[in-house]
Amino acid sequence: MSTQGLIAAAQGRRTIYQLGKTSPVDDAKIEELVNTAILNVPSSFNTQSTRLVVLLREEHEAFWQLALDTFPEGFHGKLNGFKAAFGTVLFFEDPAHIKGFQDKFPAFADSFPIWADHSNAMHQYFLWSGLESLGFGANLQHYNSTNGFAEKWSIPADWRLIAQLVFGNPEGAAGEKTQKPVEERVKFYGKQ
Repeated sequence: MSTQGLIAAAQGRRTIYQLGKTSPVDDAKIEELVNTAILNVPSSFNTQSTRLVVLLREEHEAFWQLALDTFPEGFHGKLNGFKAAFGTVLFFEDPAHIKGFQDKFPAFADSFPIWADHSNAMHQYFLWSGLESLGFGANLQHYNSTNGFAEKWSIPADWRLIAQLVFGNPEGAAGEKTQKPVEERVKFYGKQ
């Protein structure tokens, strides 16, 4: 990918809430993208502690129904919007896997959970940008108190749910995006 292609992918990745149930690609393309993320996104000490669960169609709807059953009515408008989409990628971290690295490298024990979250965030960004490049719209959520999902999809109870990337056919535009001045956010030294 060229630098311009990378920039275009970053600029194209936007939060879109109005999503439909159709897919612009077959499921194999989604699976290929997810597998590419899990095999190529880096992690500190090569821990590879990020875990991904992809829910499409009825499985996706079932996840958001569990959220609707868990959260009070004040959340239902947004949750029904997520349920109306095509799919969700669930992002987890495996604490037992991280613990093995903490035991092996005790000098860095406190840092491994933080580094795992960094890698998890890179997976989120990669997949969000990748799904957008396939023609999906997407939004990232953090409804991490949904009851019953671990049992339903045989997810180990100790896996820590980090985020949900909801995706589907974009049926609305991204909202206005305001940016703070770059000069307040970037310092650049040694430039010629």
